[in-house]
Amino acid sequence: MQSATMSTTKHKGLLELTRTLLLQQTMTSLLETLTQVIQTAGIAEAVTLVLFDNNSERVSFYGIDPHHQPVSYEDETLLATGPVHALLKNPKTQVWRSEALHLRYPQLAALNLYPVFTDYCLVPLLASSGLLGGCEFTRQHATPFSEEDKNGLYDLCTLAAIAVEQIQLRENALLQQSLLRHERDDFRILVDITNAVLSKLDLDELTGEIAKTIHHFFHINAISIVLCDADKDSEQASVYATHYVQTHVAEREQSRMSLDGSLEQQVMKNGEMLLTNVRAAEEPDDESTLFQLLWRDQTKTLCILPLRFGHKTLGVLKLAQCQPDNFNSANLRVLQQIAERIAIAVDNALAYQEIKSLKEKLQHENLYLTEQINSNNPDFSDIVGRSSSMSAVLKQVEIVAKSDCSVLILGETGTGKELIARAIHNLGDRRDQRMVKMNCAAMPAGLMESDLFGHEKGSFTGATAQRMGRFELADKGTLFLDEVGEIPVELQPKLLRILQEQEFERVGGNKLISVDVRMIAATNRDLRQMVADKEFRSDLYYRLNVFPIVIPPLRERPEDIPQLVKFLTYKIAKRMKRTIDSIPAETLRLLSRMPWPGNVRELENVIERAVLLTRGTVLDLQLPELNYPLPVSQPVPVASAPDIAPAPHLSEEDERERILQVLKETNGVVAGPRGAAQRLGLKRTTLLSRMKKLGIAAH
Repeated sequence: MQSATMSTTKHKGLLELTRTLLLQQTMTSLLETLTQVIQTAGIAEAVTLVLFDNNSERVSFYGIDPHHQPVSYEDETLLATGPVHALLKNPKTQVWRSEALHLRYPQLAALNLYPVFTDYCLVPLLASSGLLGGCEFTRQHATPFSEEDKNGLYDLCTLAAIAVEQIQLRENALLQQSLLRHERDDFRILVDITNAVLSKLDLDELTGEIAKTIHHFFHINAISIVLCDADKDSEQASVYATHYVQTHVAEREQSRMSLDGSLEQQVMKNGEMLLTNVRAAEEPDDESTLFQLLWRDQTKTLCILPLRFGHKTLGVLKLAQCQPDNFNSANLRVLQQIAERIAIAVDNALAYQEIKSLKEKLQHENLYLTEQINSNNPDFSDIVGRSSSMSAVLKQVEIVAKSDCSVLILGETGTGKELIARAIHNLGDRRDQRMVKMNCAAMPAGLMESDLFGHEKGSFTGATAQRMGRFELADKGTLFLDEVGEIPVELQPKLLRILQEQEFERVGGNKLISVDVRMIAATNRDLRQMVADKEFRSDLYYRLNVFPIVIPPLRERPEDIPQLVKFLTYKIAKRMKRTIDSIPAETLRLLSRMPWPGNVRELENVIERAVLLTRGTVLDLQLPELNYPLPVSQPVPVASAPDIAPAPHLSEEDERERILQVLKETNGVVAGPRGAAQRLGLKRTTLLSRMKKLGIAAH
């Protein structure tokens, strides 16, 4: 009866012990419970757990130090090759005296994980899933572990193994739940970032949205997108930086940097993420001014991730943080996935930017081509004139056309400077490229810089989009600047720079744009005098005046006028769908004697009106109806006398011509103190009679 009672008591104690062990939630609480059990039973003073990792050679150590604080340790070599390693081949209880154990495994003493002991016992932890590891027991009273002690410890470890397996299953389940939560959160971040960036096609908006989203999720201080230039040989890159000095207060900056020898270049070449600390004294000289100003004297952790899409390396995503704990393994994994999506968005934005630029370029090209078509596409064949002065000009054109040097065309207004410029272009090696024209006198000074060099979006009020300037449109071709003397003095240094360096920056931009443009300039002003008056820069003048061509005015080459009249009459009549068969010789002689202050342009206007007024097939030039002065010499004063007829030695033709000239000077007024009769020394009635006889209409 007493034996049965003892058996029942022992069974109840075993059940209570099992329940107690299985209630433990962590390895530390299990270890504390086991320690209390063995100390109460007087079997040992200390307990430790050495557990295998199923996925590696690593083992985990759990113990309690003399101050009753838990000790946790992981090792891949020292513990894994200790006494517990023998359990893999022979899972049996091991008993050691301290001297023998330390002699066999000297590394255990070096770890300083165990309290001082005299005897050591290692019992395998066997569960349904296999060998979990071992449970170590140590004594300090120099009494070896007996067979009875070993059997009791083995029974205890059988229960402990179940508890260890249960805790591991629970911890693994919690770990999996945590991983799933992280994956869910990471997925949400990736979805949010993808939705935020893929809808942005403007590069400025895209980089700003990237910075905003990354700061929102990761609280990173400085976010930069560094994009290398499209030119593969270029060592320059554009930097779009955003800095958060205060929460949700962003400072944005765009700059240029050299990639040569930089961390960014290193990441672009090897395609691997870089994580490094940078002290204030180690900051590169080309780091942005705003970056140095905001994060001065602070050690920063830099995370630089490559932006690769397909086989292209677009640049890097550069993150800077003054609190290095933000960059952990979990965050870095997500940031790498974010960089992959950013690369797609950046590639889309760059493609959109290129398409937009090409579209704008085509629109501008169409505009300039339309202008050229509307101006009848003048060619070298449209230059009419065989006088010696014009022949000299054409020889100069042939000489300079084959070179790329700057040409300055000088001449009065209306002399045909644009025709000469186009002839130079058409006879040169750039004939298959565009000749872009700009009339500087017709362009408001405030818009001239933008029109010449282009502008970036937002560079000034009304700049709602990026715009290409005329220098970019003329790349590989010719730029003709008419009335170059009208360019404002403040804009002249920028024009000089592009002539010297063949590169410039758009208004509001900081990216150097290289072009290959041949410059032809024209002016009707005296640039030398403007230089003397400080109205035109001398260095720009000398740069433009490499090969000057002076076009003579029409009054200095009257022998060209008959040919010009015939050419213009045919051209204008054809345009108006009229037929003009002949031009009276008298008309040609009269036109050749006029001074033409407006030169060929004025002559063309006169011919156009004459063609318009002609009712037959013979050009009818009705000069009295036109307001063009005739080149008459000053009249010889004649004493006023009644009915004094014109000098008898004049022929009717000369007399008629003289009367027409005077009528022109008096705007057709016959009578009065300033009338034609007074100037000719005739009475009004006499003059009217002579006019009727000579076929001159009175007005």
